[in-house]
Amino acid sequence: MNAQPEACVDLYWLPLGAGGHSVRLNGRLFEALAARLEKRPKRELYHSALVVTVPEGKFVIEMAPIPDGDGELRGVVAEGPVGSRWARRVRIFRYENRCWRDGVIPDLDEAVDSPQRLTDDPNIVRRVVELVREAPMPVWGRDELRAGEMWNSNSMISWLITRSGIDVDALRPPVGGRAPGWGAGVVVGRRLAASSGAADLQCPRDIGDREEPYEPPVVEDERSVEAVGAELLQDVCELIVGSHDRHLVEPEHAIPNEALVPLAARNLGHTAKRQQADGAAVVHDGVSREAP
Repeated sequence: MNAQPEACVDLYWLPLGAGGHSVRLNGRLFEALAARLEKRPKRELYHSALVVTVPEGKFVIEMAPIPDGDGELRGVVAEGPVGSRWARRVRIFRYENRCWRDGVIPDLDEAVDSPQRLTDDPNIVRRVVELVREAPMPVWGRDELRAGEMWNSNSMISWLITRSGIDVDALRPPVGGRAPGWGAGVVVGRRLAASSGAADLQCPRDIGDREEPYEPPVVEDERSVEAVGAELLQDVCELIVGSHDRHLVEPEHAIPNEALVPLAARNLGHTAKRQQADGAAVVHDGVSREAP
């Protein structure tokens, strides 16, 4: 039996809405419209997450809805708006990026074709963790970064993979499924790399059935069909973010003035408090992390 490496990155594919009936229903509605607009069969939708192992422990990296005001217990490093920036003061219209030490993925037992080992190179593994706090925080469900499709949880994961130097082109969701938003993270990640002269901008808009070869789409308009469909279904998209426990979430301003976040990857053995300043924070990719 092979021993678990001290450093590795594992990718998990989770059926959209696993464990939550409302999320799954609204995901199916969104996919039905997208399939009709793109004139293709409907596919299963997947949400992605990473489990990163380092000598100091394991970290769950994921974008998710905000269930309560205890983000520091979940390793929350940033929050972003859902659907529209004006509604972000209401908790159900914000999402959170997590780098959660010893964290859990509630629906891990429903993961398909997972885990997929992405790397066991210690330097790349640590870079993945370091990059979480640098991830863009645009409006969920919108294409603010002009990447060709909406930004969502898959975008954050594919952005991390792309920026860390892992071969993102080799990755596909389970057969017959697709991961909306994945291409947006690849586009933005490569755009940053290209600005430093380090990468090619060409990338897929979306990833689907691994048995289908990728053909670069011909796009006359800057936005993809999926991006247009996402705008038409803004209300549905916002519902997708809500979990089946949404009725338990109070619409109040929940982010604490201080949040526990992982230290830099070179010193993951401890956790420290980082004071959040009032006003706009550091800007990445032209999208600011606004103070709620």
